[in-house]
Amino acid sequence: MSSALHGCFPCRCRSKDLTEPLSDCWAGFYTWLGMRIRSDSSVPERLRLNFLSEQRGRWLQRLLKRGSGRQASASVNSASPTSDEAQSLSDEEPENAVTPTFEKHLEELRLFEASQLLIEREELLFQKIMEVEALEAHKEEVDQLSADYNEFKEVVVQILQQSLSVSLGVSSDTLKSAVDALYQEEERDQVWKQRGQTPPAWRPGNWKELHDATLSDLVKDRMDNPPTPPADQASQSSLQVDVNSMGRQLKEDLLWVVDVVKLSYPAHIDICNVYARMYHQIFSARLTKIADFGLEDRDCTFLLRWVHEYYPEILQKQELASEVHAESLGKLLSEELLEPLEEQYLNNRQAEVMTYIGRVLELAEQRWNGGESPKMEDGCYISPVAYDIIQVINGMVTSSGKVVGGLHKAQIITSHLTDLMERYRSFQDNIMKQSRPNSRAYIKANMASVRQFSDFLLEKSDLFPADVQGECLNILSEMKKSAHTYLLSPVHENLRPHYRKLGTYEWLKRSVFENLLVSIEAELEDLQGLTEPCQQELIGQFHQEVTTEYVKRLMKGQIKLKDREQQVQAHITVKDNAKHLDHLFSRMGSKEEWLKDILIKIAELLKLQDLPAIQVQIITMGSAFPDLSEKHVSALLKLKTNFTRADRKIVKETLSDMLVAHSNVENTQLFFSNVQVK
Repeated sequence: MSSALHGCFPCRCRSKDLTEPLSDCWAGFYTWLGMRIRSDSSVPERLRLNFLSEQRGRWLQRLLKRGSGRQASASVNSASPTSDEAQSLSDEEPENAVTPTFEKHLEELRLFEASQLLIEREELLFQKIMEVEALEAHKEEVDQLSADYNEFKEVVVQILQQSLSVSLGVSSDTLKSAVDALYQEEERDQVWKQRGQTPPAWRPGNWKELHDATLSDLVKDRMDNPPTPPADQASQSSLQVDVNSMGRQLKEDLLWVVDVVKLSYPAHIDICNVYARMYHQIFSARLTKIADFGLEDRDCTFLLRWVHEYYPEILQKQELASEVHAESLGKLLSEELLEPLEEQYLNNRQAEVMTYIGRVLELAEQRWNGGESPKMEDGCYISPVAYDIIQVINGMVTSSGKVVGGLHKAQIITSHLTDLMERYRSFQDNIMKQSRPNSRAYIKANMASVRQFSDFLLEKSDLFPADVQGECLNILSEMKKSAHTYLLSPVHENLRPHYRKLGTYEWLKRSVFENLLVSIEAELEDLQGLTEPCQQELIGQFHQEVTTEYVKRLMKGQIKLKDREQQVQAHITVKDNAKHLDHLFSRMGSKEEWLKDILIKIAELLKLQDLPAIQVQIITMGSAFPDLSEKHVSALLKLKTNFTRADRKIVKETLSDMLVAHSNVENTQLFFSNVQVK
């Protein structure tokens, strides 16, 4: 090609150097030629259409690549020219200044401006076209405008299709221009709808529907073809790899929409939630197909975790939570599909927990039958039973609650715990019945487990059905009582000779009660080896039983207090006994200080002589201890032989009236119901 030819193209290339690339010149040539072919009516129609079809295919392939590359070089080309260059450009600008054409806007991806030019051409053209005859006269212009609209639409669609592809480098400005153009065209559709005139073939363009359909196809394609999973997923099942890949794609794309795509859309479009709904629907549809088939336990658990745990965690990320309305999306699977999956999962977890607890109890029984002694820690006997069972229940139910979407569902795992607790009680009963040399040590260790179980059931009530919690607590309470009885019965048997002297004339001698205190202290040494809370409960129970025995012996009436002097002496004795008994048990760990008050009140009753004063004292005792009965009052007053039967009747009636008046008062301090009086 000659230099003359190179310099004479309509692109106005003024290069005289034949060694320079001719690509720009050829681009200018094709642009010029296309314009001539479009506008020159002498060119045959078939030649014009073939040329335009071929050029559109080639041009669209280059368009986006050149558009993105152009922005990268813009900053270089925009650098300040030298003074000579600035003068040269200034001199040439008036001569070379050209109003950008539709083709130029389209080539440089200024789609909003391209849309404006199309609308202007459309408006000018259809002002001329008022009749069918006029339409025929302008058919060539109409066809050309239609072709330009189709070309424009293809570019807009391609921009939308690449809006989530970071690697393609579609800039925010380009995407914003495409979006603005799209909604501008949508508004133009509405203008035509309001006109009485017949619209052109490209109206309405249904641009909003095109936009949504393009994004929907884009989301579907990205979820169908997520990136290759990392190598560390090789051990997972194919189902897990697929779902994880889709989930990862969803997360990355939504973050990209929030960080980048959102900037190109008007706020009222709420594009973040538009994308979130599309991804949710596609992901939900994929998981629904998977859930329709029977799943192995491992995949069942995995799918439930995605529905209830992993997916909500993605939407709760700080970047997404403020933009995406997660509540409106709902769950990935319907309740109809979730219920059988959750049932399958929970039944398996329940079987695992029950099997594990059964093995823990079986191992404890084997150790007992093998003659092993329980372990000691810090001087206390301990059992691993409660710790092991509590750990598995707490861990399994808590984690299962996350998998199935709520602890209330996961409570089914512990629905059969009552049966195993009954087995535990039978094991303890068997230890006590056989009474081997290490039985007391095992019972002390068991008491620690019973305490741990009780605390766990009360503190973690949300892990259990209410009826199961109540039944298990009752079983544990009975186990504690039977353990206390087992440990304290031989102690009381050893103290019985001292008990027999209480409430007798010999009892008024100081030495009798002192001997009892010495023997109690000796017996307390045999009750060591329990954990502190259990020790406190056992000693407190022992304290209460000794006090009960003391009052019961006193009410037998073996001693008769004939006059004021003997009654005052008895008052001093009971009061002194109460003080020393409370001091001993408090020193050993008892917290039952209220027991001292019972003996003090009885001592005061023995000292009083006047009927009104005695009535007041009985009212005081009845108010504090509502299980005080007329039989108890009568037994105490019979100790005072100078107190008549008629007076006793008045006092009992006073008590009866008081108890009726205070029948609705709740009081947990019951004592006298344990004191049997004939």
